[in-house]
Amino acid sequence: MSKRNTPQRRHNILALLSEQGEVSVDALAKRFETSEVTIRKDLAALEANGLLLRRYGGAVPVPQEMLGETVQPVSAYKKAIARAAVARIREHARIIIDSGSTTAAMIPELGRQPGLVVMTNSLNVARAISDLEHEPVLLMTGGTWDPHSESFQGQVAEQVLRSYDFDQLFIGADGIDLGRGTTTFNELLGLSRVMAEVAREVIVMVESDKVGRKIPNLELPWGSVHTLITDERLPEAAREQIQARGINLICAAISQEQ
Repeated sequence: MSKRNTPQRRHNILALLSEQGEVSVDALAKRFETSEVTIRKDLAALEANGLLLRRYGGAVPVPQEMLGETVQPVSAYKKAIARAAVARIREHARIIIDSGSTTAAMIPELGRQPGLVVMTNSLNVARAISDLEHEPVLLMTGGTWDPHSESFQGQVAEQVLRSYDFDQLFIGADGIDLGRGTTTFNELLGLSRVMAEVAREVIVMVESDKVGRKIPNLELPWGSVHTLITDERLPEAAREQIQARGINLICAAISQEQ
């Protein structure tokens, strides 16, 4: 395969790994008619993106404990929020999708958006993107695995993010403090703030029942947020307070979800 086929070859390596449970450098080199050096580079890149683990002579899947629990059914409200979020993405955009169930609900719709480049710190998001028929270009932050947030965090991830610039960040929250901004139970806040710094538009995605929650850890102050997408259940008083801060507020209706 030529150099231009590298992304497809790596995608096929992941597919084989999923089918077989392990792969060897020797067998992959023969299958793809390339050198063992090239295959080792492929495996190193896939491991750096958190998609497999290398071992002597080959690679194995990432252990289940690093992948989080089985995904729960996505609520109709999250689906409506996700559809509203995807509708804001332009062709050939460079976007960041943070870890979380609401942001992950965007993934099924992304295959319809041509020319996307997607950065994520979430293995679950990355795997869902790799399963799309017309998958975007996928980038991962790498970094230190945090089991609480089920995502990569830390200085390495921050450095990777700062080496790019992005059109939009799509990020969730554990709560929305109407007086301060987005809040989280997670004490690792650095990566979220770097994500916001390197994106031209910060889009927060939360179900309305999280609005008004006061959690001690402030993640993004209102000054860092451009758009808040929630659902139609949001009370009028909360809508007024959010819009008074100059935030672009979108309340997605369930009726839009087909």
